[in-house]
Amino acid sequence: MRRFVSLVLFAALVVTLAPVTPAHAATVVNSTIVVPKGQVYDGKGQTFTANPKTLGDGSQAEGQKPVFRLEAGATLKNVIIGTPAADGVHCYGSCNIENVTWSDVGEDALTLKKSGTVNITGGAAYKAYDKVFQINAAGTINIKNFRADDIGKLVRQLGGSTYKVVMTVDNCNISNVKDAILRTDGKDSTGKITNTRYSKVKTLFKGFASGKTSQSGNTQY
Repeated sequence: MRRFVSLVLFAALVVTLAPVTPAHAATVVNSTIVVPKGQVYDGKGQTFTANPKTLGDGSQAEGQKPVFRLEAGATLKNVIIGTPAADGVHCYGSCNIENVTWSDVGEDALTLKKSGTVNITGGAAYKAYDKVFQINAAGTINIKNFRADDIGKLVRQLGGSTYKVVMTVDNCNISNVKDAILRTDGKDSTGKITNTRYSKVKTLFKGFASGKTSQSGNTQY
């Protein structure tokens, strides 16, 4: 009986001392993951980080590569982009972003590279030194049920550009914004913020022409 008890205790000790492997260890991305036209990439809640040697270190340095590249009509969903995040996500035309979280935004969280509509539903972005979403082509960005904190700007149209960008924010929670929620230099671009809670935001809109912004149902806390 004493020998049996000793064996049980030894087995328990082995189990206790065995190395623990994280259940959701981050996947290190060495080269940009391309989501083809019209396809859906479901990360199933996994965390992805950039290899700083091949994609970028997530600083404000220009020329970093994205972790994900979405071709026109592609969808990225259920993904956490950890740190380093390099240049986040690039959309080459219309794309859908569902339940994607950037835990520490790199150069940018997402950039629209070619004209189209970006639909962002759910998810969050944190620690964006400059902007979260960069718009480098004419188009529309719709952001709904999104959380953003400790950012410079939520959406920024490429500085000095004059093409039209339609920006809408609905039912979001935005806090600690150093510059503005929506910013443009384009006189034809429009901004709309509705049903959104915000705190410690310097200004909602910046750079829009007179009459090109609207807001309703928002709450400051």
